[in-house]
Amino acid sequence: MILTTKGRYAVNSIFEIIENNSDKPIKLSSISKRQNISLPYLEQIFSKLKKHDIVRSIRGPGGGYKINSERRITANDIIKAIGEKVKMTSCANENNCVKIEENNNKCKTHHIWKGLEKNIESYFDSIIIHDLEGSL
Repeated sequence: MILTTKGRYAVNSIFEIIENNSDKPIKLSSISKRQNISLPYLEQIFSKLKKHDIVRSIRGPGGGYKINSERRITANDIIKAIGEKVKMTSCANENNCVKIEENNNKCKTHHIWKGLEKNIESYFDSIIIHDLEGSL
């Protein structure tokens, strides 16, 4: 499965905020230390998450990031916000499938991997972040 470290870090970081379970914002430096993620890399991730309205930044002393509580957010929203997608095939798209046969047919198992991608995306769509608060 192709889901880069950026995707995993984004989801882990959001869960770190949920686990904080506080009305106070959490600093990226705290997440960086607990998750062992470089702070500059985490800042890039959170810039995208903020742009897609997944998190809100609070400035000033005691500032940091909070999850946007006014929006229904899924694990899939987080992954998509940072420009990732779950990919089980090496094909660029449906029309550019890896050709392994002389007659240029799609690889024989293409539909299996595409089906798995859809199931994984569906699963990530079923994980609603706000429903997890207090349960971690």
